[in-house]
Amino acid sequence: MGSFIIEGGHRLNGSITPQGAKNEALEVISAVLLTPETVTISNIPEILDTLNLISLLEGMGVKVERHCKGEYSFNSSEIDLQYVQSEAFVCKAASLRGSVMIAGPLLARFGEAFFPKPGGDKIGRRRVDTHIEGFAALGAKFKYAPTLKAYHLEARDGLQGTYMLLDEASVTGTANIIMAATLARGTTTIYNAACEPYVQQLCKMLNAMGARISGIGSNLITIEGVESLKGASHRILPDMIEVGSFIGLAAITRSSITIRDVAYKELGIIPEAFRRLGVKVEQRGDDIFIPEQDSYEIDSFIDGSIMTISDAPWPGLTPDLLSVLLVVATQCKGSVLIHQKMFESRLFFVDKLIDMGAQIILCDPHRAVVIGHDHQHTLKAGKMSSPDIRAGIALLLAAMSATGTSEIDNIEQIDRGYEAIDSRLNALGAHIIRN
Repeated sequence: MGSFIIEGGHRLNGSITPQGAKNEALEVISAVLLTPETVTISNIPEILDTLNLISLLEGMGVKVERHCKGEYSFNSSEIDLQYVQSEAFVCKAASLRGSVMIAGPLLARFGEAFFPKPGGDKIGRRRVDTHIEGFAALGAKFKYAPTLKAYHLEARDGLQGTYMLLDEASVTGTANIIMAATLARGTTTIYNAACEPYVQQLCKMLNAMGARISGIGSNLITIEGVESLKGASHRILPDMIEVGSFIGLAAITRSSITIRDVAYKELGIIPEAFRRLGVKVEQRGDDIFIPEQDSYEIDSFIDGSIMTISDAPWPGLTPDLLSVLLVVATQCKGSVLIHQKMFESRLFFVDKLIDMGAQIILCDPHRAVVIGHDHQHTLKAGKMSSPDIRAGIALLLAAMSATGTSEIDNIEQIDRGYEAIDSRLNALGAHIIRN
């Protein structure tokens, strides 16, 4: 298990470019299974989660070619269906959260798929009901295979389009159902669909492959099924979570940083969320400039009540950035309530921040009140372990602002979502050693 040794207290300067979006990559890479023709995808982040998914596809028989950094072509003309139905495959797929999205393409194209209980971050319960119920609405039969710890899905006569109202606006659930519906007979209408940029990008790629999807960007998606899909080329958006993490990095270290090529119009409410903490976020074309500030003052609501920052389905604030916003708030002036609605274990990392000297009251698994230090009292260095991707990057930011040298273990969690983060931050002036 690797670790980072971080010497805190250094101000940063320069520019940094975000990687391709991890969550979009997992969706569009899974979609290559829908066609026997070649699909080329560029700006793929070469992080553990995407590389593991690509390895899983190769084991299934997908021919993968790496043209250059971040650009791959995929050909799924010869899938080893016997392997896809094996215990070895199910076991490997279960270790990767993103593998849930290969079920929709396999079910649509081959009439059968296994849906293992997914791995990934340990941030609370992550239901798969939306996926399974969506496939069932399309006509798939399913049963639980206890020996494999997976659901066995079958649609030997193909899938049939239908209307469905999702029980929750699940991003991966919406993506999985959309992919399955592209090859179903008739028309599928999905209401309460997730409409994050990741889903929009998936739909655009599928349309380039010959799908007929309308309502992109809304919560009402219509898919007219087609008999087959063809090859296409697709470029992944910059990762909005990395963009937000870098805004937080500049603020927590009181640094001046330029974030290049961010696809600003796709960031939604993210810049405004940081402005509520007093962080100046300047748009310069498609770049973001964060100027150096001595103090960051948290806004209040119009009636003077304490500011609340909470997650919500898109176009609300993504839950993946609440950990970063919470850490930034520890050094701002004022108080803020961080309300994490979706995952009941995601705020449990705050005990590590409290050990570092942060003033945080954990009200319950979903809410924490942060009382900012206004940089009058810096955080203290400490030894900690990364519990998940987003808490890991938040702890890294905290360590970079702290007095002294910190150590973060289990950095494989951070590597799952952030490519070569140590060397990229060191180029800005950070002092991070990988052990």
